[in-house]
This record gives sequence, structure tokens and C-alpha cells, in this order.
Amino acid sequence: MTNLTLKQLRYFEALSQHGHFGRAADACAISQPALSMQIKELEEQLGAALFERGARQVRLTSFGEEFALRARGIQRSVDELGDLARASRDRLMGRLRIGVIPTIAPYLLPTIIGNLTRVHAGLDIHIRETVTPKLIQELAEGRLDTAIVALPVSEPSFAEVALFDEDFVLVRPAEDEGKPAPNVEALAKMRLLLLEEGHCFRDQALSFCNRHSALPRELLDCSSLSTLVQMVSAGIGVTLIPEMAVAVETRSAPVSVTRFKSPKPSRTIGMIWRKTSPLAKQLQQISKVVRQSGEMLRKQQNPVSPSRKARA
Repeated sequence: MTNLTLKQLRYFEALSQHGHFGRAADACAISQPALSMQIKELEEQLGAALFERGARQVRLTSFGEEFALRARGIQRSVDELGDLARASRDRLMGRLRIGVIPTIAPYLLPTIIGNLTRVHAGLDIHIRETVTPKLIQELAEGRLDTAIVALPVSEPSFAEVALFDEDFVLVRPAEDEGKPAPNVEALAKMRLLLLEEGHCFRDQALSFCNRHSALPRELLDCSSLSTLVQMVSAGIGVTLIPEMAVAVETRSAPVSVTRFKSPKPSRTIGMIWRKTSPLAKQLQQISKVVRQSGEMLRKQQNPVSPSRKARA
């Protein structure tokens, strides 16, 4: 039991996440036989099986699930020791693991990464794009240093820093060009295309439309904003998208884009991190760069007129 290594724990964590020896080995940048050998040695040292091995997938045993909780705590503590050392330096250097939600990542990340590498040349930036609940979990477990999300998250263990507000716009078929923006009551009667469950943007759109649930015939779920806009261009329905996505998503879709009158649907973009993170001071600096990146993106994009048609 005294021969357990951090390397073994990291390999164990990778396999528990991916549920597949090949994918876990790729994530760890080692060969699959080497990973298998390390996991086997770990199980032999523990005297118990950590995984149930199937033909296509492996899954944690009940003992493995309990072991995983303890192992993640150990790895988080070790990572925080490294963060403590980095926090003591004058410049922020080394690995920075940033989580970003999908309705922000494609539009804001290029500007953020460009600005971060210019201001903090020693950073090794790792990006994780997924939905808010997963980002919250991975941040709490120490697998991320910070996340860029829509606020509020309202997790007592997290610090939240609001960066900027962003309006939503209405995307309708091209033949609706010139029509005034519908009010909330009219919008609630339209066939609204939304992102699938798990995306906070879906909840924000439903909240604006005063629709907390809907019949399947009224809603159609998609996995990306790109798909939503393309389906609108085909005349299937209407959708809401964040303003930062307009230039990219309407570039190849003949649609009508319209601003709402007050009250406008909007969201607050911010950063979150663990209050106990040794990098808290440095993450405050990073948040300023992210805020500047948001401002730069808004200036770069052509302003959305009250109603305009995006041409292919």
C-alpha cells in the first residue's frame, strides 16, 4: 500500500473518466499496454479490483468509486501545491486549465487566447469546452483552474467575477426581414428552436419566453447554435442566439436577425474559480484580460441593426 504513486493515480483517474483503455492512454500520452500494466499493478497493491472490464468499456467497481473520491482529493492537493509555487512568482507561468461553455467558446476563445499569450507569454493554456454542470463539477474536483460561464452559478465554494453583459437576438427565416420584433407573448406562441438539455442558454431563452416546459411539437432541440441557425434558414422555426455568435453563425445562413425592444433578453458572462485556489490573485488578472477580450470582440463585430439579413 505504501508504494502507490501519483502517476498511478493519474492513470487511474484518466481511465475512470474515459471508461476505455485506448482513450485513457491517449489522454495520458502513453501506450495502452503501459497504462494497463500500471492499472493492474495498482489493483494488485490494493488487493482489490478497481474496474469491471467489458468488451468495449470499463467501469468502476463499488470499491473503485470510493477509491476515486479519495484519489481525486489527493491529486487536487498535489495540484494546489504546484499552484502555490506558481502563485509565489511575479509572473503567471505554467499550465492554466480553463473551462468554457459552448455558447461562448467558438466566438470568444480566439481573442482570449491571443491576448493571454501576449500578456502572459509563459502560460500553457489548456481548454475544456462543455456545459456548465460539468464545468462546475470539474472545477470543484480540481481538474480545472477556472471557468468562463454565464452567471450566476451560486456555488458557495466558488468566487464569481462578472465581466460583461450580452444581449440575445432573434433569428427568423429570411422572409421575415423587416418585421418588427415580437413581444414576449407573441414569441411564446412561435416554434422555438433551442439547445438541448444541459445548456444554460436553453434555460435563459425559456425564461425570457415565460416557457418553463413545452410540448415536443413546439420545441426542437439541437446540440449547437450552428444547427439552430441553419434550421431557421430552412424555415423550421425561430431561435435566440447570443450577440457574440451573430457574425459567425449567420455568415452562411440566409436569415433575418432582429434586436428586441426592452425588456431585452441578456446574460452576464463571468469567471468562476475555487475560493481556496492559490491562484486566486492571478485569476483576477486573467479575468481582466477576458473582460478586455469581450470588449474587443464587440468592437470588431459589425453592430446588429434593428433588423438585417445575413447573406451567404
